[in-house]
Amino acid sequence: MALSTITARVDEKDKMNFDAFCSSVGLNTSTAINLFVKAVLRQNRIPFEITQNSDPFYSFQNQAYIMKSVNDLRNGKGTAHELIEVTDE
Repeated sequence: MALSTITARVDEKDKMNFDAFCSSVGLNTSTAINLFVKAVLRQNRIPFEITQNSDPFYSFQNQAYIMKSVNDLRNGKGTAHELIEVTDE
């Protein structure tokens, strides 16, 4: 099996922390990256969930809650309240 080299730019602190982690679990960096490559090829996908840390307002769960609330209001399942003005003192 012929070997090839992959070069990637990584933040220096991240590399140090990754090297330390790999060492703590008995691996070296090259072995850990090879494990990742093999997992991607075996599963034909990234082997973990990738999420975006964004505004929680736009999360699927919150949007579903808002849509349910809107539907409830449209179906008469809501209570009207007066707007309370708050002034800065």
